[in-house]
Amino acid sequence: MSRIGNKPIDLPKGVKVNFAGSVLSVEGPKGKLTRTYDPKIAFESKGETIVVRRSDEEKATKAKHGLYRSLLNNMLVGVSSGFSKGLVINGVGFRGEVKGNILTLNLGYSNQIEYVIPAGIQISVEANVKLTVTGIDKELVGKVASEIRGLRAPEPYKGKGIRYDDETIRRKVGKSGVKK
Repeated sequence: MSRIGNKPIDLPKGVKVNFAGSVLSVEGPKGKLTRTYDPKIAFESKGETIVVRRSDEEKATKAKHGLYRSLLNNMLVGVSSGFSKGLVINGVGFRGEVKGNILTLNLGYSNQIEYVIPAGIQISVEANVKLTVTGIDKELVGKVASEIRGLRAPEPYKGKGIRYDDETIRRKVGKSGVKK
């Protein structure tokens, strides 16, 4: 029994949902998202709520039941309010700036790193060290934030690198320098 899949989804105001064929499309004030889904999963609109149903009791269908309910909920939240992920750049001389659709990062390497911002994503830089990745697609926002963090992951000795703003880096003790 899928506990998540059986929960009804409340439809936010100003959001239109369409289940045509095996394509799920959601349109709201922030934009439009589409996704294909398995025909063994059915969506039923009941007034201001949407209920997700499955056609059989196979293990794979049960797994997709909760998955598609969560994906639809993320789409509804994305087109109504959007998603954001914060990153912090830590290190002497490390900084970032946005010019057009290119994020330029100085991360202690001999060359600057230029990251092309994909369509549907906005990146804002505050005080050269705080990045905010925003968009309507939760999956894409997380992927872009992960790729930027991967350009220079934080190291455990001094904490230099790019980390999520809610991430805690466990610091290690360096060499002690004690002679025997």
